Amino acid sequence: MISSQIQLASYLFASILFILSLGGLSSQESAKRGVLYGILGMIIAIVSTVLGEGVSGHVYIIVAIAIASAIGILVARKVEMTSMPQLVAILHSFVGLAAVLVGFGSYLDPKTQALTGVDHHIHLVEIFIGVFIGAITFTGSVIAWGKLEGRIRSKPLIYPGRHLVNILLVVICFVLGFMFDAAQGTSGMIYLYIMTAIASFIGIMLVMAIGGADMPVVVSMLNSYSGWAAAAAGFMLGNDLLIVTGALVGSSGAILSIIMCEAMNRSFWSVIFGGFGTGPTGEAAKVEGEVTAVDHEEVAEMLKNAKEVVIVPGYGMAVAKAQFPVHEMVEHLKKEGKTVRFGIHPVAGRLPGHMNVLLAEANVPYDIVLEMDEINDDMPDMDVILVIGANDIVNPGAQDDPNSPIYGMPVIEVWKSKRVIVMKRSMATGYAGVQNPLFFKENTDMLYGDAKDSVSKINGYLKS
Repeated sequence: MISSQIQLASYLFASILFILSLGGLSSQESAKRGVLYGILGMIIAIVSTVLGEGVSGHVYIIVAIAIASAIGILVARKVEMTSMPQLVAILHSFVGLAAVLVGFGSYLDPKTQALTGVDHHIHLVEIFIGVFIGAITFTGSVIAWGKLEGRIRSKPLIYPGRHLVNILLVVICFVLGFMFDAAQGTSGMIYLYIMTAIASFIGIMLVMAIGGADMPVVVSMLNSYSGWAAAAAGFMLGNDLLIVTGALVGSSGAILSIIMCEAMNRSFWSVIFGGFGTGPTGEAAKVEGEVTAVDHEEVAEMLKNAKEVVIVPGYGMAVAKAQFPVHEMVEHLKKEGKTVRFGIHPVAGRLPGHMNVLLAEANVPYDIVLEMDEINDDMPDMDVILVIGANDIVNPGAQDDPNSPIYGMPVIEVWKSKRVIVMKRSMATGYAGVQNPLFFKENTDMLYGDAKDSVSKINGYLKS
């Protein structure tokens, strides 16, 4: 056993490590160090909590940790990078569920019932808010997982008066909160159960009303929710470290969501409240033109004759695991004296930074990986643009068609270049479910097939 003073010092040290971990994740060079800081901080937090004063049943706790750790390692090793957004979403749901269960347990704890006066009321408010946030996080994250996994359609579920219904449900939860606070003994459990059911329904409807194009923001937003749920659990348990950690996750997730919303020209409050406001009501513009296709040898010839090349990766590259042959292509073109860069959209893929992680995995130099705002101005001077598995993030309809669901979202303006090669398996729409006029433009050619196989064939022609 360790004393409360040592435990407090351990919590403080772990908090510092968590802050350093977040700071380390701000750049590719320090990301690995940041992850190690986070792992070390979590180990310290768990050990100091398990060995703290008043903790019993150590055998059961250690067995539970061992089983959970084994499951976590197996799942993490099995999950592909393309499924990482789904994993993150489902892990957020676990945090929400944990906050709900902690709230139930804290309310039934005899120590809670022994509290009197202001302390008792404050603790009940902590429990009620913690369970409310946790329930929304739990069901909202499950729905986000379903949409990312393809189990639930990505198209937003919109019905008349949904915002009034949600507001009414929140008001009912407030009323239940007053009734919960006024209840004697543990009789308020019924109000807690009812509120949990209502909050769970709110979480479902909020995320169901958000379209596929905004899902990366939703994942980030749910990350913020899970942080606040953890902080609420910390208040219920009187655990300072959980409060600090939850606040770090909650605030950083909220900041990331705001940054992403600005990058997508989306209203932060609109995303949070499930697409609040009016969307396009007219019919989308008719796509005109003819689709032309090329083969791998023709693409290789274009690259040989080009001086400036930009590669725009998307989810299709992640699915095909094409980042490794892409890196091989980049190295070959650079040896031939070509200037090769990557253009990364803030929400390319299904998770913030998804493409950056994939390219780093293939050892692509970070200095040639540019953000959308850095590369867009150079598009008219580019000889060849390779769009690998991207769709919505290069859709000119976001600028030209006011009735498009993604209208107003900043995109990489690849169509302004001299030649665009779009690598896709088929003419299927992107995650937002809208047709892309880029495919029909005169300076655009389609290269059909698996991205990894296509890039490998192009590499063969480049080297021959």
